[in-house]
Parts: sequence; C-alpha cells; structure tokens
Amino acid sequence: MIVLGVDPGLSLTGWGLVQTGSGDNVALLNYGCIKTKPSQKLGERLKEVHNCLRTVIQRYTPEILAIEELFFSKEARTVAAVCQARGVILLSAALENLPVCEYNPRHVKIALTGYGSADKNQIQQMVKTFLKLTEIPKPDDAADALAIAICHAHTSRSPLNIR
Repeated sequence: MIVLGVDPGLSLTGWGLVQTGSGDNVALLNYGCIKTKPSQKLGERLKEVHNCLRTVIQRYTPEILAIEELFFSKEARTVAAVCQARGVILLSAALENLPVCEYNPRHVKIALTGYGSADKNQIQQMVKTFLKLTEIPKPDDAADALAIAICHAHTSRSPLNIR
C-alpha cells in the first residue's frame, strides 16, 4: 500500500510517500514541500497547493492520504491559514477519489515513539530510523508528513486499529 502523508500549511505544505511492506517495514518513495510566497494572493497560494498536490497524487497513485488533525495554537492567523490549506488538501484528495484518514498529533507521536509527548527531534529521529535514512529529511514539514504516513502505515495494520 502507498500512503501519502501531508503536513498542511499555507507557506509550506509537507508531503511524504511511503510504501508498506511485510511486517512493520515501510519504504520511502519520495518526499517534498510545496512552498508558496507570502507576496502571492491567497487564492493563488491555495491553487498552487492544489496543483502541486494533484501532481503528486497522479504521479504516485497512493491508496490513501493521511493528514494531521487540526490543533489550535495561540496564533489565530496561523490557524486560519492552516485551515484554508487543509481544506484545499482535502478537496484535492476528494477530486482524485483518494480516501483520507486523520490523526491527532498525540497519536502520531505514540505511533512513532510510544510516547505521546515526544518532541520534534524524537519524531524526526524515528522517521530516519523507520525509513533507514542516513539523515533526517528536510525541511521539517516534509519529515512531519512522513511521520504521519508512517503512523498510518503502522496503525492500519494494528489488530487494535486505534484510530
């Protein structure tokens, strides 16, 4: 199964593709980041997120898109921008008939480290370990997207399936 993990954002939307194998094995297919410029109009930025994500979906034909559930930060403007990008990501998946599965940040942390309060570095180190990489994927948004994809790969195989 090919899983597309997405870390939504307006300036940077991380994406990562993994393929599940036997047992708990997951293999890296590709990852990247969709970057938009603050100087662009909002509609153009959202359109760019959609177009780039559609290209990734059409090129790799994943079976599912895994995305992090929203969590609210202190900055209302940040939340609004992430919500708008997230809506475009969900629409992009729907237009490609791609099912979506959502995970809260704590669930992703538990799936990768066994600890729901793991910090960003611990998550990134586990992404590196699970995918047998020599270094942590950059930028951080891409590493986060891969963490979400790995979370889905492991959770979907669990006999408990605790989504």
